Amino acid sequence: MVIITKTKLIHFYETETNAKEPLVKWYQLVLLSDWQDFHHIKETFNSVDSVGNDMYVFNVGGNKYRIVAMIHFSTRTVYIRFVGTRKEYDRINCKTV
Repeated sequence: MVIITKTKLIHFYETETNAKEPLVKWYQLVLLSDWQDFHHIKETFNSVDSVGNDMYVFNVGGNKYRIVAMIHFSTRTVYIRFVGTRKEYDRINCKTV
């Protein structure tokens, strides 16, 4: 998959240093994936949720962090829309970030 806005991951783990390892691992797994639909994502990340509007929520780092991404399967593109802690995630509307 092609991942757009990797800088959001970097900016987050520069301030939240414990997040670096799980976020880099997530990035590498996604980069090597070739998802065709939600079922394929679930094979890689069992805890992912589809929230509508082509948006998907990933629990990362033992459920400490969340990534919200828009995924366009036809172009194999993942747009990172949000990276944050679980508490920060609770304050956003993940369908519109």
